[in-house]
Amino acid sequence: MPDAPTEVERIGIEQVPPESRHGSPRRTFTLWFAANLTIADYVIGVLTTVFFGFSLWEALPILVIGNALGGVLLGLSAGMGPSLGFPQMLSSRASFGRVGNYLPGALNWVSTVGWFTVNTILAVVALQVMLPGANFVLAAAAYVVIQSVIAIYGHDFIHLFEKVMSVVLGLLFLLIFVLAVPKLPQAFAYQPSAGGASLGMVGLLLVVSFSYLMSWSPYASDYSRYLPERVSRRKVILFAGAGGAISSFAIEFVGALVGSLTAPQTVSLGYFGGLNSFAGQFGWLAMLTLILGAFAADALNLYTNSLSALVLDVKVGRWITVAAGGVVGFAVAVLVNSNFESFFENFLLALTYWIMPWLGIVLVDYYLRGRTTASSVQGARAFDMAGLGVYALSFLVSVPFMVPLIALPNPPVGALAYLSGGVDISFFVSFGVAALLTYLVRKK
Repeated sequence: MPDAPTEVERIGIEQVPPESRHGSPRRTFTLWFAANLTIADYVIGVLTTVFFGFSLWEALPILVIGNALGGVLLGLSAGMGPSLGFPQMLSSRASFGRVGNYLPGALNWVSTVGWFTVNTILAVVALQVMLPGANFVLAAAAYVVIQSVIAIYGHDFIHLFEKVMSVVLGLLFLLIFVLAVPKLPQAFAYQPSAGGASLGMVGLLLVVSFSYLMSWSPYASDYSRYLPERVSRRKVILFAGAGGAISSFAIEFVGALVGSLTAPQTVSLGYFGGLNSFAGQFGWLAMLTLILGAFAADALNLYTNSLSALVLDVKVGRWITVAAGGVVGFAVAVLVNSNFESFFENFLLALTYWIMPWLGIVLVDYYLRGRTTASSVQGARAFDMAGLGVYALSFLVSVPFMVPLIALPNPPVGALAYLSGGVDISFFVSFGVAALLTYLVRKK
């Protein structure tokens, strides 16, 4: 029988047995919808109009494309869960080998800690706007403790929590949008002092909006593996991808909208100070919305982080890996919060670099070559040299197309990135090369 949502989850990274399978594909929609009604999406939206220099008209199609592409990859990743019954990162043992899979497993552990850190910082900053004088360290510590409890309770409790948050956050962000409706003509007439619609900035916004939603892909099966094995895979793909893409785009649009109306205040008061000023008497409610959004995202970040640690064959209970991830995330948040904007931008792009070749291999192995099955995951040899070789080669081939964010506005440009006008297309290159090579070297 499945665990009740109020019981601590008993299953770790082992395959979910038939008697514990439950739910319908629709539950993946509410989970990914709530997980992307977040503070980070809002910040991406504000960056779009205030700091990247786009008008709303210029930003809208780029945000639509970025989120649509990210939603496709999220949905395809979630579609693997029901038939395999394993967490996402464990499933890629079929592509890289049990020990070879330590590399993407460790990278995902770092990524999930990074996102946990990002949301911890944003939540505490929002709290400090709502309650001036709140101590960053104490507030961050309380936040991490609460998130750790949610993650320890595990899968079913997280689904219940996200279902509630999908309604609560949906209504709260709708309120922020309603406050902006009377000023929509002003917002759409906004023209930033530094135009953002250069090819390089278009590429940057596409990478940032795409990489945020796409970066959930290594989590996806963690939250679909309990579905019955014979559930419609097409529906899982559709519900998970649509849930993430719709909410991510909507909140980025709200952030861009508020940013276009509050650019001077945002520059002087920060991301949340601008929103607080805009919301007026509802400022406290706007800050509460952002804080709850961070909780919705970090419930997944810390839970998946604990599973990624176990994929490395760490022989401890899941509650210990939850606690370890929380402690590391807290420590990093305290260290980097004073230089957050630079950390956030660089972190987003770094995610894209490692995930995309991994995704190209994993998706082709599962969907096109049929190599990834429950038995191939369980019986994986120590190293799959073909998978590891394709991963390394795909990454190396993409390096000349990279445009690291670290030195903006004059970043070091990969030798071949000049061909695309300085736009970072390395994520398309690494994914495409990895998918093609995997298809060619694998036998069906």
